[in-house]
Amino acid sequence: MFNVERWKEIFQSIQKNKLRSVLSGTTVSLGILIFIILFGLGEGLKNSYSDLFLRQANNVVFLYTGKTTKPYGGFKTNRRIEFDNSDIADIKANFSDRVEYINPTIRYGDNIKYKLESYNFSIQAVSPSNQYIEGNVLMKGRYINEKDIENKTKVVVIGRLVARDIFKTEDPIGKFINIGSRSYKVIGVFQDLDGDNEESYLFLPYTTRQQILMGSDKVGSIAVTFNPNLGGKGAVKLENDIKTFLKKKKSIDPSDPSAIRVRNVADELERSMQFAGALQIIVAFVGIGTLIAGIIGISNIMVFIVKERTKELGVRKALGAQPSEIIKMILTESIFITSISGFAGMIIGIITLNSLDSSLQEYFITRPQVNLNIAFVATLILIIFGVIAGYIPAKRAAQIKPIVALRDE
Repeated sequence: MFNVERWKEIFQSIQKNKLRSVLSGTTVSLGILIFIILFGLGEGLKNSYSDLFLRQANNVVFLYTGKTTKPYGGFKTNRRIEFDNSDIADIKANFSDRVEYINPTIRYGDNIKYKLESYNFSIQAVSPSNQYIEGNVLMKGRYINEKDIENKTKVVVIGRLVARDIFKTEDPIGKFINIGSRSYKVIGVFQDLDGDNEESYLFLPYTTRQQILMGSDKVGSIAVTFNPNLGGKGAVKLENDIKTFLKKKKSIDPSDPSAIRVRNVADELERSMQFAGALQIIVAFVGIGTLIAGIIGISNIMVFIVKERTKELGVRKALGAQPSEIIKMILTESIFITSISGFAGMIIGIITLNSLDSSLQEYFITRPQVNLNIAFVATLILIIFGVIAGYIPAKRAAQIKPIVALRDE
């Protein structure tokens, strides 16, 4: 029940002991403020890590070729292995229940010209699946499609930086550029959240490149995306099954480590998630440690406050105040100060994080933020422990005999 007289006494006590009130309030505010800022910076670190390493498709197996290191099936060692279109068809046919997309890639360099100027950018001949695997986001126009692959059309999709450097302020869509001695029509411009390097590519249909190479059916590497429901173990099994299949097809010793090499993003993702989990644990420990430090601080302050008021409490008991009334008075004052200070610290912490939104990216911290529920619960925990910290010494002081309390120095 609301007691007006008690609140008058509380405000009078706060006004009379401003230093004591400010000291206890500052301890609570700083505890919450530091917790929110540290927790937010930890989240910003996790965001940076996710942006850099977990943005692209993570259900991909990359297949590369090399030279054999062992003789096998009548073939000598040091034989160069190459992928071709039949390998793409065979992977589709034999692993259709587990494979979603296949992206053959041919990387090469050539002179790029527009009007009277020449440029040097990376060129890749790919399939439409490349957009999903690389995480390319179209800014305008369209991406390579299946008709381009079938008809071997001379079209090209360019990165944002390519468009900026070659076309300046012109709209590149529909314009023609020369790659080597052949003219290609620009059909799309893409951007990539992984940064400038990824936006310095030109992509054209891999079949077009094969046709230019005198009808060759060779490809440099193959990327295969698998059903995410396979999980980590299923992805590793698919990797081994495809490798075994291709080695048998191309007469490669099953134990040869170099003829066909595999990079499984699922393995990298698992390690990445373990690192992200470690970051989460570190952030949690930082938060818990900060809260504990705040609890210890407010506990010490409350013990000091009650100790300082021992004589005052003795006078109140001598005048007839009941121990329960004394405890209620101290706890109400404690709740009031810790609540106001705690939520003030929480608000200041959130505002501070919002003001740091993009200014810490050079320190590998992106979008520092804290969940409002976490901030509220942390504030509530500190308030509760502040009350508990006040209750224990208040109960002891309320049980002291008035004569003993009046003699306290």
